[in-house]
Parts: sequence; structure tokens; C-alpha cells
Amino acid sequence: MIRRATEVWIWAVAVSACLSPISAFSETAENQEVSVVFYNLKNYLAMERRVDKEVVKDAPKPENEIKHLIDGIVAIQPDILGVCELGDASYMADFKSRLKNAGIDLPYTELVTAASGHNRNLALLSRYPIVDVNSRDDYTYNIGDTKLPFQRGVLDVTIAINPSYHLRYVALHLKSKRDVPEADQALMRLNEARLARQHLDQIFEKQPGMNLVVMGDFNDLRIEPPVKALQGSWSRPGYLTSLTLDDHYGFRWTYHWSYADSYSRFDYALYSKGLSPEINRPDSHIHHWDDWDKASDHRPLVMRIMPEDQQGSK
Repeated sequence: MIRRATEVWIWAVAVSACLSPISAFSETAENQEVSVVFYNLKNYLAMERRVDKEVVKDAPKPENEIKHLIDGIVAIQPDILGVCELGDASYMADFKSRLKNAGIDLPYTELVTAASGHNRNLALLSRYPIVDVNSRDDYTYNIGDTKLPFQRGVLDVTIAINPSYHLRYVALHLKSKRDVPEADQALMRLNEARLARQHLDQIFEKQPGMNLVVMGDFNDLRIEPPVKALQGSWSRPGYLTSLTLDDHYGFRWTYHWSYADSYSRFDYALYSKGLSPEINRPDSHIHHWDDWDKASDHRPLVMRIMPEDQQGSK
């Protein structure tokens, strides 16, 4: 899938025919901070599960887990919400509807279907219009003689937060640490990170000062090659800095593996030099609440930005 900007701009023109510029951005004051979020939903999809002591082949995420998931998101009040491990379009519709019923209206969406065939998809829901889409689900790489897909692809959208401020949001969910017969899982993850970095380099070649954030579940530690590959070279204009986030206790882990009882930082928010001046670092955080573990094995990342270009810093 290569979504072209033309179709999005056609949509934008159609919208503008119905809405005046004032009404289209009526809730988008330039001095209003915006919450930009990423969250691994943990299998918000149909899969084999144990239900009432019976194995059910295509069971949805349990209602109790969804309740705690929605409660956590409502507490954040996201304006832009990237997620992974979401099912097909029907699950997107269900998720969007539940959020709206809980008071979180995020009408603009993008869904990237996973090439892995496991239906663990990347998605984005936004309060503000998506004005350009450059998502990809067709990237491939080779390990030896084996050709492999970039399993979850690259979600890449540009969001018009207000008429004068656009944010480019890229979401990733790299190969898990689960061993698979096709190839070494660590090498697969590194190849996916390199493909994503090539995608990012193409962006910066065209727009060096872009307000860009890369958020996602990278399934690795900050010192490992996949994360370093995504950040890029320190000496190049497209270098991405990792935003240091913690919860209100001061802890920085984002993922709990219950089997090993281990806590790791696998989820990241990387930002461009262009975006850096607009980030409210003191109010950006890892969201924690009492029932986080009943919702997912990950915790959400929250970045707060002021959508007004600080031209003197770019």
C-alpha cells in the first residue's frame, strides 16, 4: 500500500466546501497544548484465547480488559493517538466508537494492515484532520536467500493541528522478541529498523526542518542496534532524539513481561530537531494508573506539544 497525497487533498477540498476555515479549526487554538500519544493495546483483535476454561479460536479482547484500556485513555485525553496490536477495520470502528462514547472524539483515522498475516495492525486516531498519508505496508528485505516483509509496516501521516502548524506522525511496531522459524528475530528487527530509517531519510531530504515524531513499540532497549538505527547519525540533519519519559514515581519502563516478571523500556518517542522547541518536557510522561496491567502489558507514552513553530530555534 502506497497512499498518495492526492486522494487526501481531494478529501480536504470536499471538507472545506462544507466547513468554513473557522469552523474546521474551531477547537484548535494555536496557544492550546496538544497531547500526542502512543499505546500498545495488547491484542485488541480476534485470536485464540481461553474463555471460561475453553479454548476459543477467534475470541475478541475480553470486555474487562477493554474497560480498563478505555479508562486509561480517557484519563490521558489524547488529541492524537497512535496504537498497535489493533485488529482489522471492524476493530478500528469498535475502538473508535468506544472512545467516542467515553467522550474522546477522534474522527480522523489511518489503519495500516500488517503484512505478517497476524492482523496486529498499526493505527492512528486524531482530533485534527489528516492532510497527507504516506504509510507503507509493502517494504521487504532479505536475510540470506529468504525474502521477508516488514511485518507491521510504517504508519506515516501529516496532521493539520491548526492552519499554520502541521505535525508528521510516524508509528512503528518492530518485530517482537518471539523466535520464529523464518529467521533470527533480532536480525529481523534490525532490518525493519533500517527500512524505517530509510523511509525517514526520504522525509528529511525533502523537508529538513519537519516537525516530526516517531512513536512506537520497538521491542528493544535503547542501546541496541534497532533503536540506534532509527535515531540515525548524530552528525546528520535527520537525527532523532529520544524523549526521556517517566511516570509519576520516576520509573521509565513501558513494558512488563509477566512470565519473566521483567520490566523494560520498549516504547519510544523520537523527535526531530524541528519539533524539539515545541515539546513541553515537564508535562510529557509515561501514563500510569492503578489498573494499567488489566488493560495491556504496555503503558502509554504521552508527549505534550505547543503547536506553534518556534522559528528562531530551527
